Amino acid sequence: MDTSKGRADDSVERHTQDAGPPDRTDSADAPDRTDAPDRTGPAAPEGPADPARTGWRRWAMDTRPLRRPAYRRLWSSTIVTAVGSQLTAVAVPKQIYDITGSSAWVGYASFAGLLPLVVFALWGGAIADTVDRRKLLLVTNTGIAVTSLLFWVQAATGLGSVAVLMVLLALQQAFFGLNSPARQASIARLVPPEELAAANALGSTVMQTGLVAGPLLAGALIPVVGLAELYLIDAVALCVTVWAVHRLPALPPLATATAKAGRAGLRGIAEGFRYISLHQVLLLSFLADIIAMVFGMPRALFPQLASETYASYDEGLALGLLFAAVPIGAVLGGLLSGTFSRIRRHGLMVIVAVVAWGVAVTGFGLSANLWVAVAFLVAAGVADMVSMVFRGAILLSAVTDELRGRMQGVFTVVVAGGPRLADVLHGTAGSALGPRAAVAGGGLLVVVSMLVLAATMPALRRYGASA
Repeated sequence: MDTSKGRADDSVERHTQDAGPPDRTDSADAPDRTDAPDRTGPAAPEGPADPARTGWRRWAMDTRPLRRPAYRRLWSSTIVTAVGSQLTAVAVPKQIYDITGSSAWVGYASFAGLLPLVVFALWGGAIADTVDRRKLLLVTNTGIAVTSLLFWVQAATGLGSVAVLMVLLALQQAFFGLNSPARQASIARLVPPEELAAANALGSTVMQTGLVAGPLLAGALIPVVGLAELYLIDAVALCVTVWAVHRLPALPPLATATAKAGRAGLRGIAEGFRYISLHQVLLLSFLADIIAMVFGMPRALFPQLASETYASYDEGLALGLLFAAVPIGAVLGGLLSGTFSRIRRHGLMVIVAVVAWGVAVTGFGLSANLWVAVAFLVAAGVADMVSMVFRGAILLSAVTDELRGRMQGVFTVVVAGGPRLADVLHGTAGSALGPRAAVAGGGLLVVVSMLVLAATMPALRRYGASA
């Protein structure tokens, strides 16, 4: 599950000469140390434990991947504008709700970005397998920055057009679809297999920290400076991102992938889907996230809940807390993720996390008190982090490098497309049934659907079990 806006490579590394051992992957022609055949059975041994990680340190976040300069550059590029990107994530639905007064329109607008996201994420994944991934990140981050600048222009001029907002959202999602597969596929080139779960936890925690600060800051700034300035801050931060990505090492295709260059079209995309169809655990991990997000992501109802259900509280405060609560939980989960790199039953952990997400969302829907509702959303965020880490580890470990871009393209469609379908579903249901009933019903559907999937399809719950 990925509840963030999804923009990657968001900030700048300020210290490229940080202490740490040399990393051979800084060379453009460095071999891929994590290229391994697909596994659908017991996980391979994950290497010796760090002898320094004893006592409470075994529970704290595993920072070993940060010792590797190349990964540290990629990781640090998510810091500065993680906050800025979430200013826009809050501003867009807020602006649409202010124009229309309808949660359904919030959902429809989000859905407008789904088709370009699907098309360009799949295509971007194929491209990422045949070109230098760093160059692709440069081009796409520039496009995202320009789009954020256009968001600012329409708000500053008082255009007040939902259609223009939907077009800009679609353009932004197209660039994101091209960007995300390249970034995620690069991780396995920068760390060894035993550090993949830790690397996923580090990256997710940084992004989720931005998701905490961004919505809270947006809720405080909207009544003071207005929506236009939120878009402008995001645009400036994204310009810094372009410089940060420029500092990354080259990531050209490996020899096997280079031999297949020129296949960034329909044939290459079709090969990716064939691979998924032949490896059930990948298909099931995608399906688990679809269940969690489509039935259980109620963000389209946050503006309505803030203005109606929690009307006795300050609306700006309520809106900021609702958007920030899940990321707060995800950060808490990330800070206690030290055990992630030692757990072998990755599939079972995905199932447990999705069920826990559904239970927490149900509790949120039944809560009339803002602080109780926020507590349930925080619990949902912890479950979200666990699911993200283990689904990401399954994907990176079960796919070879020449297919990682395409697999990450499908992954992007699932984790970003699911919430957009949820926006339509929850926005429509919330308008018809009321927001709290729609949220609680969706959470129950998550629990029932995931338990049925786990009972009838054992491949996911068995994946990674010790022999």
